[in-house]
Amino acid sequence: MHIIKSVIVSLVTTSVVFSAAKSIAQPVNNLVYPEETHFANMRQLTFGGDNAEAYFGFDNTHVTFQRTNPKEGLECDQIFYGAIPENGDEHFEYKMVSTGKGRTTCAYLMPNKRHFLYASTHLAMDTCPPVPDRRKIKKYVWPIYESYDIFVADFEGNIVSQLTNTPGYDAEATISPDGKTIVFTSMRNGDIDLYTMNIDGTNVRQITNTVGYDGGAVFSPDGKHLTWRASRPKTKEAVKEYKDLLAQGLVMPTQMELFVANADGSDAKQITELGRANWAPAFTPDSKHLIFASNHEHERGYPFNLYVIGIDGKGLEKISRDNGFDAFPMFSPDGKHLIFSSNRNNGGTRDTNVFICDWVD
Repeated sequence: MHIIKSVIVSLVTTSVVFSAAKSIAQPVNNLVYPEETHFANMRQLTFGGDNAEAYFGFDNTHVTFQRTNPKEGLECDQIFYGAIPENGDEHFEYKMVSTGKGRTTCAYLMPNKRHFLYASTHLAMDTCPPVPDRRKIKKYVWPIYESYDIFVADFEGNIVSQLTNTPGYDAEATISPDGKTIVFTSMRNGDIDLYTMNIDGTNVRQITNTVGYDGGAVFSPDGKHLTWRASRPKTKEAVKEYKDLLAQGLVMPTQMELFVANADGSDAKQITELGRANWAPAFTPDSKHLIFASNHEHERGYPFNLYVIGIDGKGLEKISRDNGFDAFPMFSPDGKHLIFSSNRNNGGTRDTNVFICDWVD
C-alpha cells in the first residue's frame, strides 16, 4: 500500500535495496523457518522479478499484485490478477490487467468482483517515469509522482472510470469491508494526507492534517478503524528537510510509525514507537492487532520482518525470520490465510516473490 509503491512509490522498490541480503539460516522446505510458528502450508505463488502488494478480493480466492521484471519487458510496476489455486500443487496463473503504460501501484479488487481500482501515471506518459538519483541526492527517497491518479478498470485492462482528477499525487487506495468507502493518499492540499471518498469517487473528505507523510491506510475487518504509516518530523530542521524534499516530489521513508484511528479519521493515535521504518500495516482477523513490516531491530536498515502488535501498542511479537525482506502482509477476508512478499527462496538473487500460507493463532 502502499507502495509509494505504495508504497508510493512503489514500495516494491524498497525490496530491491534490501533484498541483496542473503539468508544465513535456512527455512524448512525452503519456505518456513522453525521460529515462524504462525505459518503453515506455505506456498510460493510467483517466481522471479519483484512482486509485491498482493491483496485479496472480497471472495477470498482472487488477488491483485504489482510486478516488475525487466527480463519480461516490465521495466516498472504493472498490475496483475489471478485466482489462488485450490490445490497446492497447481501453478498460480495470472495475467496483466493494467494498461502496460506508465507506472502503476496499489491495486484493490472492487466489491462487485468485476473490477479493480489502481493508481497509474499513464495519462502523463506511456513510459516509466524517471526515478530519483539517490547517489546525487545522497538520501534514500521515494518519488511522489504527481501524475498518479486512481482509476477503476475491468479485468481486460479497460479503464471504466477515473476516480481522482486533481493536481498532485493520488494513490494508495483501499476499500472498506462493506464496500462503500475508499481511503486513499493525496497531495491535493500540499502535504501528503489521507482522504476518504465514496466507492464512486464522490464525497471526498480529508481525514489527516498533521505535517508529515500519511499513507498505506487500510480498514479493520469490522470496518470500525483505520491503520496507516506516517512520518512525523518534530524538529524545525526535520520539518524543513521534509518540506524541501516534498517540493521536489520526494519523501524519505526511513522514519515511519503506525497509527490507528476511527474509520472517519477521528481519535487518531500513534501505536508504535519503534524507530526506523514501520510500514505496510494490516489488521489481524480479530481487528484487535496489527501485522506490519519493520526494520527497527537493525541499524543497517535490513532485514525487514513481519511483526504483530495490539492496537493498544502492547504485545509486540516477531512473526517472520527471513534475513532479507518480508513485507506487505494481508489476511484473507475470512481470516484463514496470510499473503505477503518475501526474498526467501530466491536463490541469492534480488527477486521478491508472493507467498501464501495458512495462519495459525
